[in-house]
Amino acid sequence: MVVTTAGRLTDVVERVLGTSPPVGLRAWDGSTAGPQDGPVAVIRDRRALRRLLWNPDELGLARAYVAGELDVEGDLTDALARFWALARRGALSKPKPADLLSAFRTAVRLGVIGPRPAPPDEEARLSGRRHTQARDRRAIAHHYDLSNAFYRLVLDPSMAYSCAYFSSPGMTVAEAQHAKLDLVCRKLGLEPGMRLLDVGCGWGSMVVHAAKHFGVHATGVTISAQQKAFVESRIVEEGVADLVTVRLQDYRDVSGEPFDAVSSIEMGEHVGEENYPEYARVLHRMLKPGGHLLLQQMSRGANAPGGGAFIESYVAPDMHMRPLSRTLAHLEGAGFEVRGVQALREHYVWTVRAWAETLERCWDEAVRLVGEGQARVWRLYLAGGALTFEEGRMGVDQVLARRAEVAA
Repeated sequence: MVVTTAGRLTDVVERVLGTSPPVGLRAWDGSTAGPQDGPVAVIRDRRALRRLLWNPDELGLARAYVAGELDVEGDLTDALARFWALARRGALSKPKPADLLSAFRTAVRLGVIGPRPAPPDEEARLSGRRHTQARDRRAIAHHYDLSNAFYRLVLDPSMAYSCAYFSSPGMTVAEAQHAKLDLVCRKLGLEPGMRLLDVGCGWGSMVVHAAKHFGVHATGVTISAQQKAFVESRIVEEGVADLVTVRLQDYRDVSGEPFDAVSSIEMGEHVGEENYPEYARVLHRMLKPGGHLLLQQMSRGANAPGGGAFIESYVAPDMHMRPLSRTLAHLEGAGFEVRGVQALREHYVWTVRAWAETLERCWDEAVRLVGEGQARVWRLYLAGGALTFEEGRMGVDQVLARRAEVAA
């Protein structure tokens, strides 16, 4: 019997994983193995396997995928779900030395052995101590200064890059983002003439919505130069330039008269565990006594903090997510009274899938704007993100907190 390249690779996978691959396989020479009626992993170049020899983990797979050396035909989310299901069931065994030796011999036979391939250009390369202001600016620029036109393509017209709120069945993501912004404003008790501070304002969805629909004077803070330029242009187009101000400013430098209300929507993930107490203190200091804070933030379990190798290398460098309980402890430590928590995990599944559908529908335009490698980063990011929220490995919550009228 003739043993094909794909057959040899499947045998290696079975030996190393201790179980049959959950997807089909097609090698660079056209040979196939395993089921072909579902997701099929396509190894387009031997270099993909070389990457996995050097990094036999999530990062090695991500590098091969972003570089286009590894692809998935069929449903990418389904393929990821099948592998994660094996890991969750404990079906992946620790490879034996004899199996690793056999895998090495196969790699030699297939011409895979060689020097470590350089990471794709899309991978972040930051230096210096984590969460200094200089490094934070570079980390934010890597993700948020990608292209305003690209984000405008993928997101809804409000440019809300955060979990939406699907308050009724059949809502579009644009309607759900409007509902989310309304929900935030109502929880904060916004009324005409009040002053709102939005820390990590993104492309201005919150400050514009609060000004247009609630008549507040809103100040947004961002360290992304492209976001600031976008918001400045947008508030003129929206007719709220007299109500909205945007600052290019690190949260640590925010000062001045306290505000009636403060919001921070999915910005705390970029702060880092060591700096989170200071972030919470800034939010507390910039809020008037008796005022409310609305914090929307993602979370992960105690055994899996951070963002993960792929996210931190390609999407949001230095991202850190923690258990919800830990975030609440930080807020209470800064002097806040936690008034309520609303879990929105399922809503992020629907939000991310809407973004993913837009990306696929507008794929050629996305590639034109940011290049194929970056578009592949986003395809993998959105597919994995939706699944992570669906399976409960990440959560997202709105936390309403209050600053006491007088010091305790």
